[in-house]
Amino acid sequence: MSDERDDRAHTAEAVVMGASAGGVEALLALLAALPAGFPPAVLVVLHLRPNSPSRIVELMARQCALPVSEALDKQPVGGGSVVFAPPDYHLLVEPDRRLALSVDPPVLYSRPAIDPLFESAAAVYGPGLLGVLLTGASHDGSDGVAAIRACGGRAWIQAPSDAKVPAMPSAALQRAGADAVLTLDQLCRRFAAPAR
Repeated sequence: MSDERDDRAHTAEAVVMGASAGGVEALLALLAALPAGFPPAVLVVLHLRPNSPSRIVELMARQCALPVSEALDKQPVGGGSVVFAPPDYHLLVEPDRRLALSVDPPVLYSRPAIDPLFESAAAVYGPGLLGVLLTGASHDGSDGVAAIRACGGRAWIQAPSDAKVPAMPSAALQRAGADAVLTLDQLCRRFAAPAR
């Protein structure tokens, strides 16, 4: 991209990531690329089965240089960490930059869903937000990407041709466009690159 800010993940105040089918493998690669000391908070929604305990935090923590945890209601958003939405709760960012867990109805059959996180974070962080949408089978995330871009934030979307399941990134591109369309390897390189 010609705009230099578009390739600088480190300058965001917060990063939101969303994934569905194929997302475990994609997130493992992406979170492993985050360097120790990565400044922004990283908030993640992965579509999970609501009635079974998730071991996703344990799995990701083994690969990630940053602390990885499951979100707690009213937890302050802190930089330099990765926080996952727990099973069967939407994850939201409140105006005072605390996290909220919601049992509002599923969005596109999913709770947690990507759109509530992306939309609430866009309203709070505006141009300071970077959204990353990865592989998936629904069109969850499309409205969230639109909200991020409407509020002046940046959206990076996994190239549909590179995604294990291309429906989600394809839908978001059609609905909202993107600031960059990248393969998983390209995304990893952008997050691994040292701040300039």
